[in-house]
Amino acid sequence: MFALVAKALLSGVLIVMIAEIGRKLPAVGALVASLPLVSVLGMILLWQQRPDAENMAVHAEATFWYVLPSLPMFLAIPQMLRMGLPFWMALVAGCALTVVLYLAMMHFGPRLGLRL
Repeated sequence: MFALVAKALLSGVLIVMIAEIGRKLPAVGALVASLPLVSVLGMILLWQQRPDAENMAVHAEATFWYVLPSLPMFLAIPQMLRMGLPFWMALVAGCALTVVLYLAMMHFGPRLGLRL
């Protein structure tokens, strides 16, 4: 139970840290947010629970392919905001776009030989 609470606290600290940095220095906050901190931390915790090289290789490769569908959101949201859409509407639309692209990746990825 302690390990679960520690993981949750660390995740929360990362999110708050990114938000606080972004409030004062938006570009630096974006840089920190773009770092694969969550992915690296997830791989470390996964390795501790199941130290299997092939499992980790599949996990890391699938993470790469799942990052790609999330990237258009980071271009769509600023564009929608600049067009005058309210923040929450732009955020929901960007997230919806990402969900659609994730579903497309899940559908077409294996057909293209990707291990997801």
